[in-house]
Amino acid sequence: MDIKHEEKLDAPTETIVCPLCLGDGKLKRTEVLDRLGVKDFARVAQLSAEEAFRLLQQKHNHDDQGAWARFEAELAKRVAEVKQRHGDELRALGGRIRELESAAKVFEQQSTLNVQRVRAELEGKLRSEQSQKEDLNRRVEDYFREISQLRERNQQLEAEMAKVARVGKREEIDFAEEARTWPGIHVSEKLSRNGDYVIAYRDPSGAALEPRMLVDNKDKSAIAESDIDKLVRDAKERSIPVAILLAREESQLRQTDREARWGSKDGVWVLRTTRQWLPRDLDVLKPLFERMRIEGPDFLQKNVALAEEVRRTFADIDRIEKELGKAATAIRSASGLLSKYKGRLQAICDNASSQRMPPRPQRCDGSEAVPQTGI
Repeated sequence: MDIKHEEKLDAPTETIVCPLCLGDGKLKRTEVLDRLGVKDFARVAQLSAEEAFRLLQQKHNHDDQGAWARFEAELAKRVAEVKQRHGDELRALGGRIRELESAAKVFEQQSTLNVQRVRAELEGKLRSEQSQKEDLNRRVEDYFREISQLRERNQQLEAEMAKVARVGKREEIDFAEEARTWPGIHVSEKLSRNGDYVIAYRDPSGAALEPRMLVDNKDKSAIAESDIDKLVRDAKERSIPVAILLAREESQLRQTDREARWGSKDGVWVLRTTRQWLPRDLDVLKPLFERMRIEGPDFLQKNVALAEEVRRTFADIDRIEKELGKAATAIRSASGLLSKYKGRLQAICDNASSQRMPPRPQRCDGSEAVPQTGI
């Protein structure tokens, strides 16, 4: 056999050259081995291996089927347990749901009752508010009528006062002219900067005494903190220990200004006042200024308690003045009512005197009978 035939002998299933016919016929290897009485061990081994693999595969399939059977049994058991547990939970949830539904129904009924109660209360309040609104509308109409009547009377009074007033009468006196009329007060000329005027008490010869006071007039809707800061800076520029912030009316002062009208800021003593209060305030501060002339300008810094007492004094005086204003208003009102009733009484007396008096009854003796009054 040639090389090509030898290579083909390696495969047991390939054909080989017959040694008897020298390749004239072709026989399979298994047929030649069977004719020679030789067993094909490779084939036997192959079949044994295939049988072994078949048995192993069969055993594996059997084990696999057993495992799957156990798995399915365990799965069915677990599914049954889960179904049982979930069934119990569902039954519990069903009971809880029924309880919640009943509670929801109770809550809904209670809410309905509450809404009805609140609605009834609101309707009652609304009716009450409407009645009050109607009453207020009536009162407002009455007030408007009274205001119209008062406005007409005021116009009449203004017309009468305008007739009585002198022609050319000044409506407002300048601060400097007004302050120069105060006894014992020295007023400087109008300052070009750093304040409006410098005022001080004067001695008998007319010379200005210490301490001098820097005055800054403010006629605006409300005093601001920047106005006080500027006044303090101006006082420091002029080396004046006392500064006066002078408003035209009390309403222009802030609540903090009215509560602390006398106090120190950055070494300067500031008086917050009005043109109406300034003469009275200067009289209150006059003893302090006399002590400052004697003991030096730092007298107030050494006596902080005295400054606090002055602040309280201003507050008390302001309250007293307000009460006096109320009393004066009450007195004027009482005087007006007295005049009114006096005029009415006079008119009644005049009407009574003009009417004819009935004749008095007489006794049998001709004297007038005095009427008997009984209690």
